[in-house]
Amino acid sequence: MTTKLKIPKIRFKEFSWEWEEKIFWDIAKFSKWKWISKDDIVENWGLKCIRYWELYTTYKETINNIKSETNLEKKDLVLSEYNDIIIPASWETQIDIATASCVLLDWVALWGDLNIIKSKNNWIFLSYYLNNRKKTDIARLSQWISVVHLYSSQLQTLELNFPSPPEQQKIASFLSSIDEKIEKIKEKKKNIEDYKKWIMQNIFSQEIRFKDENWEEFGEWEEKKLGEIWDFQTSSIDKLSKNWEKEVYLVNYMNVYRHESINNLNKDNLQRVTAKESQILSNNLKKWDILFTPSSETPDDIWHSVVIFEDLENCVYSYHLMRFRPKIQLNILYSHYFCNIPEILNQLAKLSTWSTRFTISVKSFSSIKIKLPSLKEQQKIADFLSWIDQKIEKVSNELEKMEEFKKGLLQGMFV
Repeated sequence: MTTKLKIPKIRFKEFSWEWEEKIFWDIAKFSKWKWISKDDIVENWGLKCIRYWELYTTYKETINNIKSETNLEKKDLVLSEYNDIIIPASWETQIDIATASCVLLDWVALWGDLNIIKSKNNWIFLSYYLNNRKKTDIARLSQWISVVHLYSSQLQTLELNFPSPPEQQKIASFLSSIDEKIEKIKEKKKNIEDYKKWIMQNIFSQEIRFKDENWEEFGEWEEKKLGEIWDFQTSSIDKLSKNWEKEVYLVNYMNVYRHESINNLNKDNLQRVTAKESQILSNNLKKWDILFTPSSETPDDIWHSVVIFEDLENCVYSYHLMRFRPKIQLNILYSHYFCNIPEILNQLAKLSTWSTRFTISVKSFSSIKIKLPSLKEQQKIADFLSWIDQKIEKVSNELEKMEEFKKGLLQGMFV
């Protein structure tokens, strides 16, 4: 029986030696965390601290920019040393608990259920290694009771494969440079998104106005109620029986809530159900319809929309949604953008009522007042905002390709 060589598929050409197998306890020291109360977390004042759940929400393989702060004294805290590795000691799922980050700062308070690991090895390398090649192995070590726990005594038994220190450094530097590029692309995307928010605010407040093809100003915007612009229709489909013969596609609440694009809804992502013929006729979806989420757990999150850009045959929407069908001629792209401006969102939040969820009624929707530009100015506004969206999409595609490139590297660079 032959032994598989411990050599990665992707490797820098100057390295050829087989990786050396080690046990975690032979190369590292493990220490304990200390709890910090939520009352001890402050903003813009105090000692930098890392909260354990931020490893899932904020940080990745390396940490050099700290989000949170505490006002506790250093003597009452467990503080980081440069190159410490931290891994959560509890979480909701086994695979997610296998999350390692290297702290590239001294004197950072470490808060919550954390395994703190120290060693003389290259810990940026180890952070990438644990988060990828060893993620499943770490998950298997954890124990499930009411939540998943991962103890240092379990981590110490983990078998690891190490290249020489120079190769560790080369891998760590290369992957760090990839992450720097990813962060720059993310920053570029955020800057464009922030600009879009700013420009929308100024366009819909009429601080910025467009001119027509003769460079003349457009006329005054006309005040209207939403009920004069759209016909509002809630769905009658609250129960879908398997006994009804007509099979249709169902657009549900989460399809709209999660939908970030204004492109056509993809039927491949929709649930297939059966419904009555009368339900299909009264709850169908046509070109230029807009679907909204009229309820949410918070008033600020009540309004999500998706525009329908083509007639959707054999497609209905659930009773958790509301359909807007235009009564007057509108630019459909303008309608989408205008539905997401703060003026509308603030009115919706104020008009929503609470029972088990915050909900806004057809009557309340209809009463909301807005100012509407001419059709030609609507077109100008829609074209400009669409141009910005194209730039956001281009950067998003660039980000996706870079993250896929990183993913491929991580799969091949470790054993």
